[in-house]
Amino acid sequence: MPRLTHCQRYLQRLGYDTPPPPTLQTLQDLQLRHVCTFAFESLSTLLHQPVPIDLPSVEHKVLFEGRGGYCYELNQMFLMLLQELGFDARGITGRVVMGGPPDARTARTHRLSLVNLDGVRYIADVGFGGMVPSSPLQLDTQAVQATAHEPYRLTFDAQESSYTLWAEVAGEWRGLYVFDLQVQADIDYEIGNWYVSTHPGSPFLGQLKVARLAVGERHTLNNAHYAIHYLDRPSAKRTLQHSDELLALLRDTFGIQVPKHPRLSDALDDLIRAGRQEP
Repeated sequence: MPRLTHCQRYLQRLGYDTPPPPTLQTLQDLQLRHVCTFAFESLSTLLHQPVPIDLPSVEHKVLFEGRGGYCYELNQMFLMLLQELGFDARGITGRVVMGGPPDARTARTHRLSLVNLDGVRYIADVGFGGMVPSSPLQLDTQAVQATAHEPYRLTFDAQESSYTLWAEVAGEWRGLYVFDLQVQADIDYEIGNWYVSTHPGSPFLGQLKVARLAVGERHTLNNAHYAIHYLDRPSAKRTLQHSDELLALLRDTFGIQVPKHPRLSDALDDLIRAGRQEP
């Protein structure tokens, strides 16, 4: 039997037997299937491990080791797939402002993709954790846009030539990240990834952040705090009490093949203890 290419294996994981055409419907389907199949996860940075973002390393980790990843991994792999399928697409970067003021000057630490389809521009993002858009978003409109989950909208700052992505959560519009269309080189992603994976001020270093979507649901894990966010009713939240419970959640709910590492057990125990001590 001929060996599957990485692209073919990727498409099979997303439920395709043959490559789909480069259409808007395909882009919508690919993005939704991706965020419901592959987990956003930071096990590597929890363990203070390097996070290589060259494409062969990313493909091996996600497609062969049963892992997920964060934006520098997942959005790179997704962009490769789009380009292989014939989409006009390239990478761009942004500044995360979620949880703070939308005009904050944060570091450029988020990667996403710009897609041009029949003269209409879209952003596609499969690597923004618990608030990742589940559908591509048209760039050149400030109208509210429905997705397979929450509504989103984009605003444009002409003075800064930048866009801000907003999501409506519990009736409130929250800024997620600010981005522009500046062309990026590989070194730009390397610098951002180095900061995210090694800097003491990074929100990922030594932390466990996991997310995966399902129909009408968002599953998120922030260290020992697990939540299911529903579209039609209040969220269900709980703090995990045992590391075995955490491991089972990573495996069964988030679909992650947890790596063997000598420090993993201690790291998970530390998260559980910290969760118990929080008010």
